[in-house]
Amino acid sequence: MGQEFEITGLLARAREGDRQPLTEVFQALYPELHRIAVARVGGGDRTVTPTVLVNELYLRLANGGLPELADRRHFFVAAAQAMRWILVDHARRSSAGKRGGGLVGITLDEGLVDGIADPDTRILALHEGLEALEQIDPQRRQVVELRYFVGLGFAEIAGLLGCSERTAKREWERARAFLYSMLLP
Repeated sequence: MGQEFEITGLLARAREGDRQPLTEVFQALYPELHRIAVARVGGGDRTVTPTVLVNELYLRLANGGLPELADRRHFFVAAAQAMRWILVDHARRSSAGKRGGGLVGITLDEGLVDGIADPDTRILALHEGLEALEQIDPQRRQVVELRYFVGLGFAEIAGLLGCSERTAKREWERARAFLYSMLLP
């Protein structure tokens, strides 16, 4: 609880225009953010490394204003969304010269889109699915972002979204079913 209170205080100072507290938030949460980035980016010959992803996350949040970052919960929700957009932007740039198209089949395990071999195609397919899911149920989209992009467990997601763990699991299952039906040819 102590770190959460400290993070909340630092974010409040950052919203007042002082950027140093945001740097302190990133320093305090860097190991957790890097762990999340490693889980999302993985290894290989990708232009986005976990360190690049966390650094771009910092730049986006630092340059985009902080009105919604009231506490640790809001920070991780914003981090999940920013990581998603960073990966989508990189995937679009990487895929800009590629030809082809059509829907790609996926398997819906915990990784949602692990059945798609190309990491850029995988991120873009998930992004399109999340855009459609947003129109149906924004909370389900948040559950997927927090589970897939941030790697949180259901108890953590429930705490961040203010719902029960059972509800978080149910929303995850419904979101998976929706994405499965949308992304399979």
